[in-house]
Formats: sequence, C-alpha cells, structure tokens
Amino acid sequence: MPSASGTALSAEQGNTLPRLIPRKKKALPPQSSLPSPITPALPPSPDISTLQFTEPIHRILSPHDYGLFLASPTYSLILSFVFSLCEAAADRKISSVDLTSAHPSIHHILSILDSIEETIKVCPPTDQGSSRFGNPAFRDFIDSITTRTHGWHLDLGLPNDSSIVEVSTYLHHSLGNRARIDYGSGHELNFVIWLLCLNRLSLLSSSTFSALSLLVFPRYIKLLRKLQSTYYLEPAGSHGVWGLDDYHFIPFLFGASQLLHHPYIRPLSIHSEFLLEEEGDEYLYIDMVRFTMASKTVKGLKWTQPMLDDISGAKNWGKVEQGMRKMFVKEVLGKLPVMQHFLFGSLVPAVQGMSIGMVDEGDEEEGGEIAVLENRHKRFHRKDTSGDCCGIKVPSAVAAAQEAMKRGHRDGFRKVPFD
Repeated sequence: MPSASGTALSAEQGNTLPRLIPRKKKALPPQSSLPSPITPALPPSPDISTLQFTEPIHRILSPHDYGLFLASPTYSLILSFVFSLCEAAADRKISSVDLTSAHPSIHHILSILDSIEETIKVCPPTDQGSSRFGNPAFRDFIDSITTRTHGWHLDLGLPNDSSIVEVSTYLHHSLGNRARIDYGSGHELNFVIWLLCLNRLSLLSSSTFSALSLLVFPRYIKLLRKLQSTYYLEPAGSHGVWGLDDYHFIPFLFGASQLLHHPYIRPLSIHSEFLLEEEGDEYLYIDMVRFTMASKTVKGLKWTQPMLDDISGAKNWGKVEQGMRKMFVKEVLGKLPVMQHFLFGSLVPAVQGMSIGMVDEGDEEEGGEIAVLENRHKRFHRKDTSGDCCGIKVPSAVAAAQEAMKRGHRDGFRKVPFD
C-alpha cells in the first residue's frame, strides 16, 4: 500500500505535467507555379502575292533549331490560333453552332472529312489474324487520299497548284504516319495547322472559329476513331497509358473551355456513367472520357488514365482549362520528339538560321531522333535513353477492344493485350 508521501508526490507530478499543445505545421515553401499561357494576338493574314508556296519540309533537325522555333513568330502564331479556337468554344454546347448558317468553307471541310471516311470502304483492312498492331492496308488508304486532295482543295478556293501542294501536305500528315501506321498528338497538330493555313489564306476568318472548334474538330475526331478501329493505328509513343489519351490532346483543351461555367457539370462528374451518356454528345471533354472508358480493356480511369482521374479532383473547370493550356505548351509544342516531325512552308514559316535538309521518312526507324549528316538527315533510335518517342511498338487499345468484341467479351476484367 503506497504511503501518504508517495501519493502526494504522484499528485504533485500530475499537476506539473506540461500541457499538450498541437504541433504547428511547418510553413510550406512557396509553390513555383507557372502562369497560364495567354492568347497572343492573331496577326493579319499575309499578302498572298508575296508568298512563294512550297512543299513543307522538316526544319527542326537539332536542339539549336528547336530553340530558334520556340522564340519565333511561328511559335506565337500557333499558340494564338489554338488558344483562339479554344476561346471560341467557351461556355458553348456543340449544338449551339448552327450548321445551316455556317460559312461555305466549313461545309467544304466537313465534306472533305466525309469523303475521307468514305475512302475507308474502298481500302478494307487486310486479314492479320488477332494482331492488334497497325494494319498494312492503311498505306493503301493514305495513297488513295493523296490522289484526291487536289480536287478537294480546288473546291475550297486555294489560289493555285503550288498552294495546294503546300496546304494539302498538312492534311495528309493529319491522318497518321504511313510508314509506321501510327497516330499521335503530332498528327493532330497537323490538322490544326491545315486549318491555320486556310486561315492565313483568308478562307477561314475569325467568325468561323466556333464552328471549327465545335463542328469541324468533333467531325475530325470521329473520323480518326474510324481509322483507329479499322486499321488499328498504334499510339505514336508509349505514354498514352498514363497520359490523357492514347491519341489526342486538343479535344480536352477545347472541351474544358466548353465547360468553364457550367451550372452543374463539375470536373468530378466524369465518374458518373449516366452523365457521360447524357452529355457526351454536347461536350468534347465528356465525349473523350466516355470513349476512352469504352475502348479500354480494363475498367476504371484510375487504372487506364490516371492523369484524367487526378484532374477530376480540380476545384473548377477554370483550373482544368488553365492546366490544359500549360500542357499544350509543355507536352506538345514543348516536346522535341513531337516537334522534330513538324513541317514548315511559306504560310507557317521557319526562321533564319534553322537547318535545311532532307529527312528520309521512308526509311525512318520506329520513333527515334534525328541524326544530322551534312545535308542528309535520318531518324534513329537512341539506345541509351527511353524518351517520349522511344520507338517501342505499342498495340492499339482500340484494337484490343475490337478484338474482344469479336470474341464476345464486352465487359469484365481482361488482360492488357501485348502481342
């Protein structure tokens, strides 16, 4: 039994124990957040009489060339056009654009895209078993398209044959790579540059921008989905699985702008299958999420598109739209492996000091970078790195879904299909 003195001592100790005070959180260092890129002013169209039209060629053949491009008026021109199209889609549904009253050039462009899709019927895919890599019949499709583009551009109102050669090159490259049978954000950018060339020729004024964003671009995406599912176009690069999408970027930029001040659709709403089905036809961002969920062989954005899953936690669409602008600058225009494929002509010119040379696209290895050998340039795969254009063949996720449907496996967990 404790003594009285021991009890008093224990009480005294209890009275002298320090108070428990919550630990203060350490002040976090200021975050170095880059500001959202602004929209540069779109320069006036050039005087066509002063231009010397030429077939576009590669001019970014070294890091030095790339640095010159990033500081050039052409870089600013591309930003201005893309972000202007983005702003033209702000707070607008797709159905808000009246096709019947659209500019004649819009109707011509939509007709061209319809004709391209019709060409698929005369170039059916070859039988390649259950392989989910690119189908060789895609090359026949591209060859067929190149024989028809002259007439299409005459109908658009291009001034002469040399201008058609220059502008049509971007349309050809917007459908994918003939040699590698793949498609990625660089090819998507070529479609934007094709529209930019038509703008520079005064065939698409700023009054058509909302129709370009909400009528033409969705039609282009629909066409590319048809090409992807028919010819099993491989993703150009191997980062789609943890990026936004295996193939596209621009629809997410335009789509975030569409939803900027939407009364009830929030970034987190993309996890609602009901909302995806109800609103996917009106909003590009919602449509892209809906399609990517339907085309993956594994259920759940957190597994197939973790970046989309992370973005859904944003406070509002303004944050998403600003992030998409930064991503376009950093992940598309800011990636040498993407921009080394970019083509320069008279309407989208290179600047003085950039290399001039021939790139052997026909002999191009899978992916790779450019080696400069005097006046001849060839792409090669660097063995000491695994960059954004690493050359690893990646089977099409769309193809995997198509093959699964052929076998009757429409739902449930399935392994990621690597042949």
